[in-house]
Amino acid sequence: MIEKINKLLAEIENLTAENPQQAETLRIKYLGRKGILPNLMNDFRSIPTENKHIAGQHLNKLKSKIQEKISALKETSQNVVVRNDNLDLTRTPYPYRIGTRHPVSIVKKEICDIFARLGYSIAEGPEIEDDRHVFSALNFAEDHPARDMQDTFFISHGQDLLLRTHTSSVQARVMEKTQPPIRIICPGRVYRNEAISYRAHCFFHQVEALYVDKDVSFADLKQTLLFFSQEMFGKDTRIRLRPSFFPFTEPSAEMDISCNLCSGKGCPFCKYTGWVEILGCGMVDPNVLENCGVDSSIYSGFALGMGIERITNLKYQVKDLRLFSQNDVRFLRQFESA
Repeated sequence: MIEKINKLLAEIENLTAENPQQAETLRIKYLGRKGILPNLMNDFRSIPTENKHIAGQHLNKLKSKIQEKISALKETSQNVVVRNDNLDLTRTPYPYRIGTRHPVSIVKKEICDIFARLGYSIAEGPEIEDDRHVFSALNFAEDHPARDMQDTFFISHGQDLLLRTHTSSVQARVMEKTQPPIRIICPGRVYRNEAISYRAHCFFHQVEALYVDKDVSFADLKQTLLFFSQEMFGKDTRIRLRPSFFPFTEPSAEMDISCNLCSGKGCPFCKYTGWVEILGCGMVDPNVLENCGVDSSIYSGFALGMGIERITNLKYQVKDLRLFSQNDVRFLRQFESA
């Protein structure tokens, strides 16, 4: 028996376990009810009395050795780090919600993509502007009553700096620095001193377009508007142009589209007219071209501008403009698949 115990002691020295489960399997093998050590205890009973003292010492030593080895294997196997090359430690813990794009951003990108297919590039400018680029260069005279159309946030004592009221200021800057042909769209945030309500806000977003080249006509403008409307709202969309006034375009017009909710038949959304106004447009006034260094005897052009929130309202039937700036996650989660 002593020889057998010595072999087991050598065997135990070489035991290994890669995880706690393997360590438990070894414990059962050596210390379990039907394990190796209990079997040796049963054999111990048949040993002659004069040999039991020595055999008992060896058995106790074996038992202690097995218990120490199993405990050590369990402890070390728990600290083993399993290597997984596919594990991304920067990943957000599960479960996690998919983020959403803001509906205004969704619609702005869609508008920009439509005009990009027509060859327009994006131009941007500062939100804090000077009087010249917001008003004077765009044919707003110092005492022109059209200035009363804009409730402006002036931010300097001499009223030379202000928060832009439209992105037309970007058009003026581009025309000053670039000779035609010019074909740009100007998306951005604008500011007006208006009371905040479900239908108005002190800031909102616009996209304006400008095309200046030789022999640009109102027919080019109308075809561009029809293409944009049908790409944005569907191939069955119809448009109509109504005469209007803007200081920087002449002639000027406002454009309506057939209501996309009732297909032009009349509903509460379109006030039973079958039409919904979405933008203003017109041929660039020759004075504006000259103010920006473009020869109006050679070049002509058209401009158009729309509120992105207005288009978003039509596309998603959002009835309260304040929802766009309140960051209510219940509202934003509705656009997870957009």
